Amino acid sequence: MTDAAEIRRAIVDALPITTSNYGELPDLGQVYVPPSHLRALRLDCNLVIGARGVGKSFWASALRLEGVRQQLGESLSPLTKTDVFAGFGTQPDIEFYPDGDTFSGILSQERTPYDVWRAVVARRLSAIIGLDIPKGTWKETVDWVSKNPEPFALLQQNANIFFRDEGKACLIVFDALDRTSSDWRTMDNIVRELLRVILQMKAHSLLHGKVFLREDQFHRTITDFPDASKLLATRVELSWAPHDLHGLLWQLLCNASGKSGECLRGVYKSVLEEAPIEQAGVWLLREDSKREGKAQRELFERLAGKWMGRDRRRGIPYTWSVSHLEDARRHASPRSFIAAIGTAADVSNQRYPEHSYPLHYESIKLGVQKASEIRVSEMAEDYQWVKTLMEPLRGITVPCDFSMIEECWNTSFPQGAGDIGSNHLPPQRIEQGWQGIREDLQGLGIFEAMKDGRLNMPDLYRVGFGLGRRGGVKPMRAGSR
Repeated sequence: MTDAAEIRRAIVDALPITTSNYGELPDLGQVYVPPSHLRALRLDCNLVIGARGVGKSFWASALRLEGVRQQLGESLSPLTKTDVFAGFGTQPDIEFYPDGDTFSGILSQERTPYDVWRAVVARRLSAIIGLDIPKGTWKETVDWVSKNPEPFALLQQNANIFFRDEGKACLIVFDALDRTSSDWRTMDNIVRELLRVILQMKAHSLLHGKVFLREDQFHRTITDFPDASKLLATRVELSWAPHDLHGLLWQLLCNASGKSGECLRGVYKSVLEEAPIEQAGVWLLREDSKREGKAQRELFERLAGKWMGRDRRRGIPYTWSVSHLEDARRHASPRSFIAAIGTAADVSNQRYPEHSYPLHYESIKLGVQKASEIRVSEMAEDYQWVKTLMEPLRGITVPCDFSMIEECWNTSFPQGAGDIGSNHLPPQRIEQGWQGIREDLQGLGIFEAMKDGRLNMPDLYRVGFGLGRRGGVKPMRAGSR
């Protein structure tokens, strides 16, 4: 049987160094579809909602890859006959959609988001059917759409006929909409008007739009327009159950390249007595290894053993590794989990090379520390104000009364919540003072209200932000990031 050291090295090689997706097209072996995500990928699903790190940008990119659509064909056959295009995203493509600065510039010239989004649709469809429309600047295209409603309507109709004749459908995907504005009211208007355009596209049976939104964007007043219920009815919220995360882990391990992949597929077979199935160069997992149950638990036990210490009192690695990566709403993200396991393998390789299992239980704890560090950095990208507010809390112990947190904030921000600086979207409830900030942090899953009224913070954030808790995973030391 393959020894622990070889498996450990294979895990380090198999798992990506970075777990973020910035709009790059993924490798087919990295595509894992939790059953709950299938509905979100259907053509008739127009709204996909999710927190940071659950896969919004991943799917926005992956759907554009023909191999992914073919791979999904068994469950979602219409995707195999669909052409997918970006309508907005993390990767710039100024020919087909304006970047944030260009978008802002257009709006400053008294043009509406509604016409900007129709211009995006017009550029894409005109390129597909070979129609010449003004494209010298985005302002020219926006003006054409605004002044020519009948030709724009005809453009959509002709595009629908084109796809009908081709035996295909068209899907335009919109992601990373927080990059269009740093003001909430402007953002609300931009998203609301995009949804209006998506709703109008539904009149054409083969033209589809899919919008990926952050949770905080969706929970604002963006659907207060006629017939918005038709879009809301298609809404799907992305989430990952613990068994989904373990399934993703083995998908990545079994699809590692070279000798590492051979090694890890060998581990998989040694536990389940059956190898994963190869299809077109991609290794696919057996169904029982994707679900909570004996097979999946035994697979992780082969990597990390039965206990998080010398006996059962310290916990079981299979469940511990996920539960300590959950936010206050009991949600764990694939980015955090894969980062934790990758770090655990690396640390085990360096500190516990003679351990009988590939992953030492102490290294899994250090993996949680690393995942927390990454999660904090990711939060700072989307919510710059969060890191600013957490810094004064470094060193305090949770759970604690909110009055203690308020005292720390008042000391650091004597002018109140309005003192918080941000180059991006500010807290939604900043006008409500510290109580509003508290509600925002609870909404993000960073703060958790306990039955006795005190506030707690899950390890996922507590460790990275440097707060303490008796008996918990040790916090990151100041300056260690």
